[in-house]
Amino acid sequence: MKQTIHIRVNGDDYAVAVNPWETLLDVLRNSLRLTGTKRGCGDGDCGACTVLLAGRPVNSCLTLAVETDGREILTIEGVARSGTELHPIQQAFVDQGAVQCGYCTPGMVLAAWALLLENPDPSEEEIRRGIDGNLCRCTGYAKIVEAIAAAAEILRREGT
Repeated sequence: MKQTIHIRVNGDDYAVAVNPWETLLDVLRNSLRLTGTKRGCGDGDCGACTVLLAGRPVNSCLTLAVETDGREILTIEGVARSGTELHPIQQAFVDQGAVQCGYCTPGMVLAAWALLLENPDPSEEEIRRGIDGNLCRCTGYAKIVEAIAAAAEILRREGT
């Protein structure tokens, strides 16, 4: 039997009828058509489905939609500052060449966002720990770490 949940996604409010077994990933991709959140392993091991739930990174493939009732969710679609201006984290990924195939990028960006909210001046080791659980098969992580460090510097300069 379906249950209606009320969630705020990227600043917009939604009432969504969900089955008890549906994941947040299913709701985001299928019901809300927010396809930036990627389906990877389905086991919570790859991080491609990372979103922020109440400001904390979660694997949306493991999070039941009913558990998100009344909560706020940020997906990659909500990160850009406007329709035409990338967020400094996104821009740093572009500028530092941290995007290759791009499949892991939404999860990496959201993991970086959560890290930089908590620690605006992370060391390389702290950045690596912050993205732990987000797998990339293309870059070897060096460019991703550089991008997050560059974004941290930009955000500190901006005071955001």
